[in-house]
Amino acid sequence: MTRALRSLAVLVTILAVVAGCRGMTGKSAGTNVDDASITANVKSRLVAEKASNLTRVDVDTNNGTVYLNGTVETPEHKAKAEQLAWQAKGVKSVVNNLQIQKK
Repeated sequence: MTRALRSLAVLVTILAVVAGCRGMTGKSAGTNVDDASITANVKSRLVAEKASNLTRVDVDTNNGTVYLNGTVETPEHKAKAEQLAWQAKGVKSVVNNLQIQKK
């Protein structure tokens, strides 16, 4: 009987934690992890792009939609950032809000 009570207590605790994660953000814990991994993947792709300076691009992900914000030097850099975002696994859509820096 004691073992059953412990198992029940563990189950209730796990459910409370998962429900708490969902309650804070409106997303499940799995969705938070997926969005975080997509964001990290896109950021690493932008940093690895040697041909252009895309390190000033802010990346946010919500339910698989990647939002690119910030400034870039050329329209080509803007297009390249979007292309790299689409290459990340799990991306459902990309919203490219990047602005071209005026010189």
